[in-house]
Amino acid sequence: MSLHSDILVVGAGPAGLSFAAAVAGSGLSVTLIERSPLSVLQNPPYDGREIALTHMSREIMQRLGMWDLVAPEEIYPLRDAKVLNGQSDYQLHFPQPTEARGEPADCLGYLISNHNIRKAAYEAVAKLDNITILADTAVKEVKTHDDGAEVVLANSDILRSRLLLAADSRFSQTRRQLGISSDMHDYSRTMFVGRMKHTLSNQHTAYECFHYGRTIALLPLEEYITNTVITVDTDQADSIQSLSNEELAALVKSQLKGRLGDMEVVSSFHNYPLVGMIAQRFYGKRSALIGDAAVGMHPVTAHGFNLGLSSADTLAKLVTEAAQRGQDIGAASLLEKYNSKHMLHAQPLYHGTNMLLKLFTNETAPAKLLRGLVLRASNNFPPLKKLITKQLTG
Repeated sequence: MSLHSDILVVGAGPAGLSFAAAVAGSGLSVTLIERSPLSVLQNPPYDGREIALTHMSREIMQRLGMWDLVAPEEIYPLRDAKVLNGQSDYQLHFPQPTEARGEPADCLGYLISNHNIRKAAYEAVAKLDNITILADTAVKEVKTHDDGAEVVLANSDILRSRLLLAADSRFSQTRRQLGISSDMHDYSRTMFVGRMKHTLSNQHTAYECFHYGRTIALLPLEEYITNTVITVDTDQADSIQSLSNEELAALVKSQLKGRLGDMEVVSSFHNYPLVGMIAQRFYGKRSALIGDAAVGMHPVTAHGFNLGLSSADTLAKLVTEAAQRGQDIGAASLLEKYNSKHMLHAQPLYHGTNMLLKLFTNETAPAKLLRGLVLRASNNFPPLKKLITKQLTG
């Protein structure tokens, strides 16, 4: 069988690009197949999303040469985080840590715009000799068999490899064609996201405000600019979408009880339907799932990107080790090991997030009472708080 490359990756988003960067020193050839045009990979447009990165994700991005490609002024420290429930002023507070991953730390994590991460990931990979990127290219069909994988492109070209990765999205057609089922959860909610300027300092503190009827998350960027995330039931989405910038700013100021002073919209606002997904397994014959093709998280716990980056890093290490030992990079035993490692990490986060959402978006009287009790218990039980902080910092 003639090979186009050792590994074919469907999808050149952050997960696919990170995997390619992570196997750069392995001697393996990698081809990424991406539907978007090259111009979009080189200069991704602003899409409203700010990504909360753990200390572990920063370490991975530094190792892959991505971190230093983001302008320092575009990396924002996330000092601490607070959670509010309903109309109560009581706060569950996760203070600024003194250490993370055994090292001194002065913040819970970092915020970087999604488009800046995508641009840095592309730039880190574009200069690597063993990586080929086929942009503006659609996949028609994927097939795997005992000794390799085939990808049929929309123009009928056929690419062959020893290992195939799906990194295309939580709605991955590649995953479906590999026969891997998934548990998909439509939250029937829509997220609106963009930047707002305000007159009072955000003190680099993130807020998750579970108000009745809608949720507002505040992700601090500059001291007086905050990424504002408004989540509503989808049947209420039109009531947000129809607002002028001034009306939207007034609504957020009112919801926040003036916590950040006067508000002003300073970017385009973008909206996304919220759908979560976890695949039944993360591998198939000569194939594996990484990034959102493996797990698509609800953004409330800010772990989606971190989990996707971790999946790419975990699989890349196993594949590189196998290549260095002259072993089969697509062997079932290797892919099973990846599946076990990533599933151990992903399942508790995915199902824990869904349980949290179920409680904090339930507005029956008993649930409202329980919501308040959970916040107080979390605040006043140090072992639980320490465990959650450890998850936040990675």
